[in-house]
This record gives sequence, structure tokens and C-alpha cells, in this order.
Amino acid sequence: MDRKTAIQGAYKALGKEATFYDGMITCSTLVGKAICKVVWNMSQADNNRFIEATVAGIPEQFCGELLEVPVGTGVLTMPVYKTLPRADITCLDYSADMMAVAQHRAERKGLSNVQFRQGDVGALPFPDDSLDIVLSMNGFHAFPDKGAAYRETFRVLKPGGIFCGCFYIRGENKRTDWFIEKLYTPKGFFTPPYETLDSLKARLSGMYEEVEISTVESMACFTCRKGE
Repeated sequence: MDRKTAIQGAYKALGKEATFYDGMITCSTLVGKAICKVVWNMSQADNNRFIEATVAGIPEQFCGELLEVPVGTGVLTMPVYKTLPRADITCLDYSADMMAVAQHRAERKGLSNVQFRQGDVGALPFPDDSLDIVLSMNGFHAFPDKGAAYRETFRVLKPGGIFCGCFYIRGENKRTDWFIEKLYTPKGFFTPPYETLDSLKARLSGMYEEVEISTVESMACFTCRKGE
């Protein structure tokens, strides 16, 4: 079974384990599918496409050191980590509650190569040039100090290391932008300022030697390589 099939199968098999957040982020429950369609203009196929584009930055036989920040509930990435038994993986989140859900999910999957640390993306507890991959899924649109997050994720990567992830950008879908402005931002789910596609390209190209960015509706997916 290839990684794509394994990951999609894990999302479909969430069943009673799925929280409201899990169902929404994987577009795998009735409510989750409704939110994906109404807010994000995405079908389940679109949702799978941006997830696949994001994790494509992680080689299938990867065996180095990977940091995920934030891990959230781990619903998107624990199925990926199941396919990477030789990798050394650290999952970090500011929210102890979210991280506890992710840790439970990892334990249920028998992931002995995944460890968890509570911390702040703006002050990562890792030395300079120490990690092979930094993965950030659905995090930067919520981080209050985005500048610090960009600097820290760059700092901890080894020369030649990969920074990959995805997050909301404004200007791609007017309906989504309306929901972000009127609901997600006032509720504190997301925190401005938000990147546009042009600003994200400019920022990442100014930091990394190689940059690939694609979009699925209002989600930007990127893979960047730090210079040697």
C-alpha cells in the first residue's frame, strides 16, 4: 500500500475517534464536509489534494529529524508518521490539550519514534541548524507573531533542510475571506495579518534557496529548501 492510500484510509476510518475539529480538517464527517464546502469551497477531493501537496515535501523513505509545529490533534500527520518508522519525529504545540489528543493518537498507532513537547514556535527549543525537516500544517494563519515563527523555523533547519506546510492566504476566494474576517478572526481562531500569494512568494523566496508554492482555493501549500 502506498503512502497516499494509507493516509486517506486512516482519515476515512476515524469513526468515533473524530472530534469536531478532526472531521472538519479531514473533511470526513457530514458537518466537516459542510464547513469545507461553505467556508472553504472545497470538496473532500480538494481537501485531500492540499494535504497531499503539503506532505509531498517529506521523502517517503525519510529517516532524519523532523519537527512538526503545531501538531494540533495529530489527525493529519499521525497516519503519515506511521509510514516513516525510521524517522526521529518531534511534535510541538502551545496547547497542552491539543497535544494530549495527538499523543493519545500516536500511542494507539504504536508510534514509538514520535515524541511530544509543549512549546512556542516563536522560541523553538532546538539548536541552530539541527533539523532536516520542519513541517507546519494550518499553523501560520493562527500564530500571533508570524515574523518570529518564520525566523525560528528557518533557524533550526540544517543547511539543505526542508520547510514545508500549508495555511490560509487571503485574496484567493472572496467567500472564504469573508468568513475569516467576520467569524474566524473575531473568535480568535485565526490571527491577522494574513499573507497573500504574492507576499508569501516574496517572503519565502527571500529566505530559501528553492521555493515551490501551489494553492487549493485559499490554502497555500509550500515546500522550501534552505541554502547549503
